[in-house]
Amino acid sequence: MWGTVFNTAMIIGGSVLGSMLGHGLRENYHTIMMTAMGLAVIAIGLNTTLTHINKSHYPVLFIVSLAVGGVIGEWLDLDGHFNRLLERRAGGSGLSQGLSTGILLFCIGTLSIVGPIEAALRGDTTMLMTNGMLDGVTSTVLASTFGIGMILAAPVLFCWQTAIFLGATLLRGAISSTMINELSVVGGVLILASGISILGLKQIKTLNLLPSLVIPIIVVAVLQMF
Repeated sequence: MWGTVFNTAMIIGGSVLGSMLGHGLRENYHTIMMTAMGLAVIAIGLNTTLTHINKSHYPVLFIVSLAVGGVIGEWLDLDGHFNRLLERRAGGSGLSQGLSTGILLFCIGTLSIVGPIEAALRGDTTMLMTNGMLDGVTSTVLASTFGIGMILAAPVLFCWQTAIFLGATLLRGAISSTMINELSVVGGVLILASGISILGLKQIKTLNLLPSLVIPIIVVAVLQMF
């Protein structure tokens, strides 16, 4: 749980710092911080994918997972629903606008979902630490506009990641090392995609690819029954 604690603390710290800045963070500082975070996310995504793909029992599974998961996500239009929800919240005013936007950004993302699973099953908090840095930057920017009330997003994130962590822990006996490995390959690719989007190299609808994380679990579970 240390990764989740760190992630939560970064939102608290970012909210305090942002509220102290008061009149908004200058764009050039925001840009350089997000560039640094984008590079870090790409490095972690590459490392995760390359580390686990060499141990894969089903080398093409991640390709199938991304293709099928992407089609499902596109059909469900997860990215579109998310953006429309953000737009509706942005149409409001005051703290409620900032909080709703922040909670969505902090909780709905590859690192925030895969991170607690990796922490629970492998004891690896790298993804959560990286997510914490990203959320620290984001909360600083939001709090500089919406004030110290952005700190209320921290307990929401803590509960969200704790629920995922506990769920993964309870299901540990049903999750094989092969399943974890195949899931990590797909997760690494999605993290890489997030980094590319953060840097603005190409806007990838990462949310529409999130169903890809379910495919390796289902396929490996079925194959291991025979």
